[in-house]
Amino acid sequence: MASKVNSAVMRQGLRVLGVAVRAERTIFAVAVLASGVYGVTTVASAWALGWATEHIVLPAFGRGEVAVGTLVIGTLFILGVSLLKALGVAGRRYFAGIMQYRMQARSRREVTRQYLRLPLAWHQRHPTGQLLSNAGADAEAAWAPLAPLPMAVGVVVMLVTAAVATVLTDPFLAAVGFLIFPALAVLNLVYQRRLSPLATRAQQLRAEVSEIAHESFDGALVVKTLGREDEETARFRDRADELRDANIAVGRVRGLFDPLLEALPTLGVLAVLLVGAGRLESGAVTPGVLVQVAYLFTLLAFPVRALGWVLAELPRAVVGYERVLAVLDATGSMEYGSAPLSGSHPARLEVRDLGYAYGDSPVLHGVDLAVEPGRTVALVGPTGSGKSTLIQTFVRLVDPARGAVLVDGVDLREAAEGEVSRAVALVPQQTFLFDDTVRGNVTLGLPVGDEEIWAALRLAQADGFVSALPAGLGTKVGERGATLSGGQRQRLALARALVRRPRLLVLDDATSSVDPQVEARILLGLRDAAQSSTVIVVAYRPATIALADEVVYLEHGRVVDRGAHDALLARCEGYRNLVTAYEREEAEREALGTEEEEEVSA
Repeated sequence: MASKVNSAVMRQGLRVLGVAVRAERTIFAVAVLASGVYGVTTVASAWALGWATEHIVLPAFGRGEVAVGTLVIGTLFILGVSLLKALGVAGRRYFAGIMQYRMQARSRREVTRQYLRLPLAWHQRHPTGQLLSNAGADAEAAWAPLAPLPMAVGVVVMLVTAAVATVLTDPFLAAVGFLIFPALAVLNLVYQRRLSPLATRAQQLRAEVSEIAHESFDGALVVKTLGREDEETARFRDRADELRDANIAVGRVRGLFDPLLEALPTLGVLAVLLVGAGRLESGAVTPGVLVQVAYLFTLLAFPVRALGWVLAELPRAVVGYERVLAVLDATGSMEYGSAPLSGSHPARLEVRDLGYAYGDSPVLHGVDLAVEPGRTVALVGPTGSGKSTLIQTFVRLVDPARGAVLVDGVDLREAAEGEVSRAVALVPQQTFLFDDTVRGNVTLGLPVGDEEIWAALRLAQADGFVSALPAGLGTKVGERGATLSGGQRQRLALARALVRRPRLLVLDDATSSVDPQVEARILLGLRDAAQSSTVIVVAYRPATIALADEVVYLEHGRVVDRGAHDALLARCEGYRNLVTAYEREEAEREALGTEEEEEVSA
């Protein structure tokens, strides 16, 4: 079974390398050519050393002198071979590095583009830490074997050249030296079989550690406020210990086999010297030939290891590539039509028989809704009634499983790419600000002037506190807007949407952290703005709901009732219980307090 698994890993690993070679043919060819030059000159350096021994070293010992011309030729010969060898090494490493880093960068770009193409529903099924690992560690691991690959290919050239050279020099010594190659092949095979499952496990654990770390950091507020530091530390420590043990297991295997792989060529050299000494004594070979063959096998030790490096990286590469490929092959990307959503007037929103489910759990059931242009509609309902899911369909973060969402009569699935984001804007309850300036967070690359930015800030009731910041629009707000309050972050997020002049503005409880009076001014300002929008607001506060032209009440994924706030209070019991719950609780507390005071007085 283990043999079949390792064979499969080897085949998959070679396919991964084939993808890189096809993608970077020219760079790979140049790297292999440089590696071939290195291989040939390595063999040539052994021949140069043998020639120098025969024509310079031995005559110097024998006659006590060497002709100047011979010394110059030998020096130039050795320097020329060394220079070519150095150029081969530099070219091999340089172009192999270019190939490796190009493939890693390409994979990261492809994965990131795919993340942006995939719908929100796909992202909800995958942990953020795993997605970071796919674009980082997995993309890196997938192409790690590319660095030693050209050298490994050059080794083949070197081995063939060395084999021919040694056979031509002395077939008997060549046969003795070549005994190490079957031993190296067997040792490498055993090495890979032991290393492959361990390296695969280690790569998987790297992704899991990344997932846990990101989850803990992202939930730092929850961890701190609930005193979960020890539990989170223990959870991370346990998985990190597993990764440590997996890496140690990999290190043990490498620590065992690396010395053996180093020792075998040395043993081959000793065998050549032992046999060669007898042949030298009998006059079958000259000292130069013996030095040449022995030195050649000494040089082969390092290049042969390059084959082992490639094979050692293949298991990690296969795991990394499969994880990257799982993202690139993911389905569910948004398909676009060609219909425009042009116009400058407030949009008309229509929802027809809309249904949606998370897996096997239905959330929305046959929702029908129409919002006329320029109207402000409050979407109200208890927790779990489907409000957030419904508004995600308004901005096409998700597509309904049944029915349709239309803006100005155009099904959003038929709209051209980019049209929905130009016509519709969403301000979520959980705002996100980048570690950038106020200006950068409001525009997000949109080419607008400061006058338009200030107009959006005024409409969002954010111009006051932005003016008071040290550098105004140029003030850095810190990571996730750490230097601002929750209400300030929400108002900047609202300004970010307003500066785009949306024709349909969707607010998912986006003013929950804002003072009620400021919230009222915001909603009234939206209604009176010169560039007015149709506004859908998910609301809980009675004061906010009362500002809407109409209220739509959802319950269990269905529109139960709709109409004016006062009318719904009178006729819809569920709506009345929901929006008056806080007031009733306060009244009950006051009544209870009054009773306790009367008992004390009595």
